[in-house]
Amino acid sequence: MRRKLAGRMAATALLAVGTLTAMTAPATANSVADSRGEGPERATTMMQAMQRDLGLTRDEARQRLADEASARQTADRLRDVLGSGFGGFRYDAASGDLVVSVTDPDRFDEVRAHGAVPELVDDTRAELRRTGKVLDGHAQRAPRSVTGWYVDSASNSVVVTTEHGTAERAERFVRSTGVSPDRVRVVESGERPRTYADVIGGQRYTINGSTVCSVGFAVSGGFVTAGHCGDPGDRTSSPSGTFAGSSFPGNDYAYVRTGSDDTLRPWVDTYDGSVRTVRGSRSAPVGSSVCRSGQTTGWHCGTIEAKNQTVRYPSGTVRGLTRTDVCAEPGDSGGSFISGNQAQGMTSGGSGNCTYGGTTYFQPVNEALNAYGVSLVTG
Repeated sequence: MRRKLAGRMAATALLAVGTLTAMTAPATANSVADSRGEGPERATTMMQAMQRDLGLTRDEARQRLADEASARQTADRLRDVLGSGFGGFRYDAASGDLVVSVTDPDRFDEVRAHGAVPELVDDTRAELRRTGKVLDGHAQRAPRSVTGWYVDSASNSVVVTTEHGTAERAERFVRSTGVSPDRVRVVESGERPRTYADVIGGQRYTINGSTVCSVGFAVSGGFVTAGHCGDPGDRTSSPSGTFAGSSFPGNDYAYVRTGSDDTLRPWVDTYDGSVRTVRGSRSAPVGSSVCRSGQTTGWHCGTIEAKNQTVRYPSGTVRGLTRTDVCAEPGDSGGSFISGNQAQGMTSGGSGNCTYGGTTYFQPVNEALNAYGVSLVTG
């Protein structure tokens, strides 16, 4: 089952083209219709987006949300049960199963006992993460053609993405870091990741009277958003506040402390006059559906492809992002990613657009909550 570094795979991603049309949205959270419930209208809004973007019927979308909620709970239990033998997990949308990777076939019965499907792999999740961290330590030496790396549960490897025709250059970089080449897979891709700063994102707010980004999630005392949107001390308006903390590059999260005149709501705007209520922030497994809110392109859904991705933006390297196939465009930066009713993260950047598709990364929200000692506003 060992993989060879030279065994690369080609992938494509289209760049954003054309003219962007900004959508009008309420400037503050309290402009959204005042409803705390999860009524049929709000559920229908998410169902419609999932049907459109994932090619599902309404019943299939409802069943998938239920299956994924169950999978999240099972994944949390098995991660602790398997300990050092844990190789990762992902949600298989085709079968509705949670697939759990283990390095010891004798643990298969334990996995099945929890209602999951076991899969034998060579490397543990911890080993792959250590490989990714070694690459992180050499990020400044990586060729410009290398656009990032992430742990891929499906292939039980660390995938390094690089521009078309530059695989050999990427392979030389990987070898120079001293990591095991059997744990790395080089993928040629058309991705050219960039941040979505300086334009309107999900719930609009303005930084220093000129730059605009979007609110990620309301938290105690303010909101979290993308770190590249502002520096500590920068002032915001609509809603008014101050950047109390910001981390970029390395991370891409920030905390804005708002004034007493702003009302904090546990909602994500679905851009049809309704909202999605946030109930918590349990991390969804790879393979789960996820939806994103952003002012430029509205409400779009897709799938979580990988976690702990390292992305090399022109403005700096960010680690620990989650990779998705949800489309996004400039103007969606900082906006909300949510799976079911569980907050997942804030839009960081990506490549492509919502006409042809693309790749978008988000900063996991729980890391920001822990960094600033704040809690989500939930309904």
